Amino acid sequence: MPGMLWPKSPHCPMLYLDGSFVTDKAYPGDFDACWDPTGVDVQRLDPVFLDFSNRRAAQKARFRGELFLANAKADIAGNTFLRFFQIDKNTGKAKGIVALGLGGLS
Repeated sequence: MPGMLWPKSPHCPMLYLDGSFVTDKAYPGDFDACWDPTGVDVQRLDPVFLDFSNRRAAQKARFRGELFLANAKADIAGNTFLRFFQIDKNTGKAKGIVALGLGGLS
């Protein structure tokens, strides 16, 4: 995806993809993702990654998807986004997501 590289090399180790992007839809409309902040230099991170205002409008405009901190609280049950993405919203059962190691990207 154009523009998805982490600006100024903040060194994010993992990105987890969810949403219609990881389904069998022929043309997914967007994606949902969360990223591991371990070792990330937040001072060097593009501010759009931390902009959750207006229902994440800036992220959607720039990336056509939404990016959350993996360890942030996602729901009233206390699940983190990483855990929340692994729960089927219709059945409540476990489901898979895509994990991308970004260790070599800068």
